Amino acid sequence: MKYLILLSVLFFVSEFLLMLVKRSKKIERKRQNDKGSLVLLWVVITICFTFGFMFASYRTWTLINYAIAILGVMVILAGAIIRWISIIQLSSAFTVNVAIGNNHKLKTDGVYKYVRHPSYLGLLLIMFGFSVSMNSYISILIITIPMLLVILYRIKVEEEILLAEFGNDYSNYKNRTKKLIPWVI
Repeated sequence: MKYLILLSVLFFVSEFLLMLVKRSKKIERKRQNDKGSLVLLWVVITICFTFGFMFASYRTWTLINYAIAILGVMVILAGAIIRWISIIQLSSAFTVNVAIGNNHKLKTDGVYKYVRHPSYLGLLLIMFGFSVSMNSYISILIITIPMLLVILYRIKVEEEILLAEFGNDYSNYKNRTKKLIPWVI
C-alpha cells in the first residue's frame, strides 16, 4: 500500500506541474470558457482519492490481492502513457483550462484519430487503476463513478467551445470518432 501512496503522490505532483505549466495565457487565447470544470475536476480527484484510500483493503493480502494490485498499476501506467502521448501530440494547443489559442488547429490525427479526448481517457484509466490497486470494490465505485461523471461534464464543456470555434469541421470529426473510449463511446 505504501507504494500505491507514493505512486499517487507522483501522480498529484505531475498533474499539479501540468496545471502550472500548461495554463493558457490571456494574450494567447482566442476563446475560453472553463465553466468551473478544472476546479471541479481537482475537487473530485481529491475527494475520490481520500475516500478511496479510506476504504482500501489493508488486511493481509494473498497472492490474488497482489495480482489485482499489479493489474491496477499496469492500468495506471497505460493511462499515464495515453495521457502524456495525447498531451505531447497536442503540443502548445494543450491547456489545463478549456481554451482555444490564437493559432489553434483541430487535431484529428495520432491518438486523436481514434478518440476525441484521449487525455481524459488516460486520466480515467489512471484513476480506475488506482481504485483497482486498492483491492476494494467500494474504492472502485467511489473513485470511478464520480471521475467518469466529472470527465463527461468537462468533455461537454470542451466540446461546446470546440464546436463554436471549428463548426462543421468539428461536427464531422465528432461523427467519425468516439468521445472517450475508442470504438465504444
